[in-house]
Amino acid sequence: MEESLIPAHELSGSDLIFSIGVTLVLMMFSAFFAGAETAMTAASRARMHQLEKEGEGEAAKHVNWLLSHREQMVGSMLFGNTFVNIASSALVTSVLLTLFGNAGVAAATVITTVLVLIFCEVLPKTYAIANADSTALRLGRPVRIAVTLFSPVVNVVAWIVALILGAMGVKSQGLVEDREEVAHEELRGAIDLHHIQGAVQTSDRNMLGGILDLKDLQVADIMIHRKNMVLIDGDLPPEEMLDRVLSQPHTRLPVYKGDQDNIVGVLHAKDVLRALARAGGNVKAVNVLSLAAKPWFIPDTTLLADQLRAFLQRRSHFAVVVDEYGALQGLITLEDILEEIVGEIRDEHDVPVSGVRPQADGTINVDGWVSIRELNRAMNWNLPDEEATTIAGLVIHEAQAIPDVAQIFAFHGFKFEVLRRQKNQIMALRVTPPEAAVAARE
Repeated sequence: MEESLIPAHELSGSDLIFSIGVTLVLMMFSAFFAGAETAMTAASRARMHQLEKEGEGEAAKHVNWLLSHREQMVGSMLFGNTFVNIASSALVTSVLLTLFGNAGVAAATVITTVLVLIFCEVLPKTYAIANADSTALRLGRPVRIAVTLFSPVVNVVAWIVALILGAMGVKSQGLVEDREEVAHEELRGAIDLHHIQGAVQTSDRNMLGGILDLKDLQVADIMIHRKNMVLIDGDLPPEEMLDRVLSQPHTRLPVYKGDQDNIVGVLHAKDVLRALARAGGNVKAVNVLSLAAKPWFIPDTTLLADQLRAFLQRRSHFAVVVDEYGALQGLITLEDILEEIVGEIRDEHDVPVSGVRPQADGTINVDGWVSIRELNRAMNWNLPDEEATTIAGLVIHEAQAIPDVAQIFAFHGFKFEVLRRQKNQIMALRVTPPEAAVAARE
């Protein structure tokens, strides 16, 4: 039986060299497509945007265009990579069949796999990951040209895929995520990652995280509760009202008449002092109540981001918080919202009451009114604050009851012991963090 393949001695040297050359060129294209796809997907979109904004040339502009057309870019790179890999594999197989006969099929499979894996996949992708931004900037223009050339084929492929998914009952819009939520998650992830790596300090991480949290927090989450408010009785004599205003560290104080829920105004210490100066120091000549500004009532469900904008638009720093029935819940100031971003702001008149007292054994004594967010920031913890605002509220939520003194609970890796209770309120707790519990066991 005659051999159907061309004998090795009939393959001219020029044909062999040409085939090898074409194979090398195809593998170079394969490496280009693989490396470009990796570089474009790994490149920092924020940095590319900033480079284009700062006028760093056309390279960043091309990369940003590709990142904004990510599906087309990825599809084009996959199409180009698949095409050249198949073409180079077919060419290598043809050459080895000519040289070695049927045994060339096995040899072609092994050789093509090794060459493609090393030089067309691992090598270019590893380099692209290690130098994502610089590689993306260098390859931006040629990749954009390739995307433009391949777009008709890619669009047809996308249409076919959409038809198949539709037949399977999968809607394409179901694959699209909430871009705003994704953007916030990416920012949080990037901030936390850089913090873990030591590139971002804890204070900066908290500040950036605080900005992102504003859209998720309500006024009720950070307001000063009505039990902790300093109020002035509008029925007091002027001397007592003046003395109460000047004895407080706060600049603005709400005034009530009769019932404490009946807030009739907000006194500003500067207004009181100006009136006192105009009266020549005669307290009885000052009608303190007439100096009170009209109170600004806001619902407790207002988002912090909206309240911050409202403060800036009204040029006001103080608002009284009420529930849906109009009952007094607390108060909030512009400083309270800013503290959610930058951390606690203290001045020479602030009373340093933190409610957090670290103990020598590693445990922490915490007053029940301390907010979970403040405690997390102070101790670098990660206790959940979705179901409760204060640490006492968290314990009650987890226990599903109001615990008694000396009761101990363990959840979220922490141990909580009730130290003091007043009626139905948890006044103080001892919190044992995971690291303190491990040290105690050792």
